[in-house]
Amino acid sequence: MSTAFNQISKPSETDAFTNIEELKTLVRQFCEERDWCQFHDPKELAIGISTEAAELLEHFRFQSPEQIREKMSNPKTREEISYELADIFFFILRFSQMEQIDLSDALRHKIKITAKKYSIKNSKGKNLKYTEFQK
Repeated sequence: MSTAFNQISKPSETDAFTNIEELKTLVRQFCEERDWCQFHDPKELAIGISTEAAELLEHFRFQSPEQIREKMSNPKTREEISYELADIFFFILRFSQMEQIDLSDALRHKIKITAKKYSIKNSKGKNLKYTEFQK
């Protein structure tokens, strides 16, 4: 069994107790043990993110809000959806790890930029693009 796999079986490792760098290390070890670095250039990792996101979308395609609520309350389907999210997260972590992108810094910076485009005054309770706000 891989070193990376052994690290994920600790019950205290939930979102509240895990940092992003630990997850990047877990993903890096998993991939290195399989000699996958050769396949993980930015293009391939971006394709992986997109492909896995499409698999997540499959669960919701042509579903009404009621059907989606029902799906999300079904433990088996909820688990399948959580695995799709984990696949997307895996590729995001791998991309950021391979390209030395600090996700925490990038997210905080992007939220600051987005907050300027989407002021609370203009965007609260609205799903408009910032270019559609009345001037």
